[in-house]
Amino acid sequence: MAPTNTVSLKLLVDSKCQRVLFAEAGKDFVDFLFNILLLPVGTVIGLLPKEDMAGSLGNLYDSLENLSDTYMQPTAKKDTLLKPEVVSHFAANAPPLLPNLKLSTPTIENFYRCASTSYSSCRTYVTNDPKSTCPSCRNVMINQATFVNPQKPALPSADEGGYVKGVITYMIMDDLVVRPMSTISCITLINKFNIKDVGVLQEKVIDLGPDEAMKLLKMSLQSKTVLTDVFLEKKVEESEVTNPLAILSIAI
Repeated sequence: MAPTNTVSLKLLVDSKCQRVLFAEAGKDFVDFLFNILLLPVGTVIGLLPKEDMAGSLGNLYDSLENLSDTYMQPTAKKDTLLKPEVVSHFAANAPPLLPNLKLSTPTIENFYRCASTSYSSCRTYVTNDPKSTCPSCRNVMINQATFVNPQKPALPSADEGGYVKGVITYMIMDDLVVRPMSTISCITLINKFNIKDVGVLQEKVIDLGPDEAMKLLKMSLQSKTVLTDVFLEKKVEESEVTNPLAILSIAI
């Protein structure tokens, strides 16, 4: 089944504190999260607006981008670092939520061997340049070798691809800790957050699309409350609204 560009997940929200306690999600969302670990740093910086970059990596990216080619090695290409290719199985393992990813396509080079049989060692050398000379007999290595691509083992019939199994429901914490869902873990978490009135708990079903995926990627680098920051709108506390100084500061 082809991956879709939206993923559904269910949030359990503490409506009083306006925070996400955890999200209930399936395989597709967890595969998407784990797939983020495959992204090169240069790709992450290239996806996010410069003003959204925390720390100094954005400055490092800009420095290379603005550096004159005069200072670069003749064989060095800026795009190797600024727009690195993402391994080709990235998109195959998760929903394609992040845009503009440059996927690498593996290429097979031609290899050459020595045509001479003068020495037994002649056949042990391989090169990708047909102008190379054999270290044993000094003849040009012009015989093209046949590259045999190793066969991938057949996947078990139960293998769904990706990383995690699809028959399990997963709990994703606000700080992106992932664990299998269980009743005990839910109760433990509610106790941990000292929820006395279950009436403040609300379920919120959301569809994660490319826009939300970009926000999630950004907040995963900046925040310990990722789900809250991405999916909940911050509200001004009632005590602040009734405080004239707070109202004045908001107006300013």
